[in-house]
Amino acid sequence: MVDTDVRLGLTGSDLMIRDRQFKKDLASLEEMGLTPDNSPEFKALVDAGLEGEIVASKRFQGQDFIIVRKNCIVQILTLMRDHPECLYNYVSDIFGVDLLGFDKEPRFEVIYSLYSLTTYRRIVIKAQVDEDDPTIDSAHEVWQAVPWAEREIYDLFGIEFNNHPDLRRIMMPDDWIGHPLRKDFPLGGEEVEFSHNVRDKDRHSR
Repeated sequence: MVDTDVRLGLTGSDLMIRDRQFKKDLASLEEMGLTPDNSPEFKALVDAGLEGEIVASKRFQGQDFIIVRKNCIVQILTLMRDHPECLYNYVSDIFGVDLLGFDKEPRFEVIYSLYSLTTYRRIVIKAQVDEDDPTIDSAHEVWQAVPWAEREIYDLFGIEFNNHPDLRRIMMPDDWIGHPLRKDFPLGGEEVEFSHNVRDKDRHSR
């Protein structure tokens, strides 16, 4: 039996474009904005007078996302931990994102994936960080395990965490120049050492 798409004259590229557009349309249908009526976290921020710190919010496939400005990030995360309607007492992950090339501003985001051991809910808080001022307050006073993840973000993205108790590289050598997970960090240029070229270097240095 001849495939319907072939009889319609659709090439492989046409099918990929159609499939991508279908998924995009489906995603847009599944997204919805958060309000105080459908999100206790959003309501908690509004009641605390932090509504002005919210840049955007959405619910996608049952997962809530709130994008905020960085200025009150410690206050926001503390509220997420302590508010009786939130109780996000466990931070499951913190990571950085470089949005260079995505036509978005600001360039960086620090993303906090939170989980409540009481309500079994998850929420993602995204804090925007400018390229011209790649700094954000440390959340080490909110969760004790935070400094390790913040050091990794500092090392790989160059985002500095104010008031961090021990901000230094954790993965790259101390004398490493640059931050490897930035989109504009050059790929290549560093010779990979194998046994044969290490031996050659030793022989020529004698």
